[in-house]
Amino acid sequence: MRKTAKAGKGVARARAAKAARPAIVIGSDHAGFATKQRIVRALANAGYTIMDVGTFSADEPVDYPGYAKLVAKEVARDPSGTKGILVCGSGTGMVIAANKVRGIRAAFAFDAYGARMARKDNDANVLALRGRRFPQEKAAALALAFLKAPFSGAPRHVRRVREIAALEGG
Repeated sequence: MRKTAKAGKGVARARAAKAARPAIVIGSDHAGFATKQRIVRALANAGYTIMDVGTFSADEPVDYPGYAKLVAKEVARDPSGTKGILVCGSGTGMVIAANKVRGIRAAFAFDAYGARMARKDNDANVLALRGRRFPQEKAAALALAFLKAPFSGAPRHVRRVREIAALEGG
C-alpha cells in the first residue's frame, strides 16, 4: 500500500510537470522537413504541446524566412512561456530571420552543451537546427535539451538579456 501511495504521488507530480511545460511552436523549410518531423515525434513522446506551422512537405521548395516569422511571432506573444524550434538546411537562415522579430532570442546549437547554455545564460526562446548533414536523432535530443534547461536568472545574465533587448530599439 505504501508503494502505491508513492506511485500515486509520482504520477501526480509527472502530470503537474507535463501541464507546466510550455507550448512549442515548430517550423521548417523543405530542407528541414524530415528533421522537423523527427523532432515533433520526440516532443510529443515527451508530453509537449506542439503547434506545427509548416512546411508540411519536403517535395516543394519553400523560403525559410516566412516560417521563421510564423514561429517567432507566436513565441513573441508569450516570450517567457512559449518556445520555438526552427529547422532549415543549415539552421543559419532561420536563426538570422527569427532574431529580426522583437523579443526573440534565437540560438543555434550543434551539441547539448550549446543548447542548454542558450537557455541557461541567454534565456533563448527559439532554437534553430540544421536539417542537412546532421543526424535527426541528435537534432531531436538537442531540442529536448534546450526545452528542459531553465534560464539561470543570475543577475549578470538578466542584465545581459536586458542589454540584448535594448539593441532591438536601434
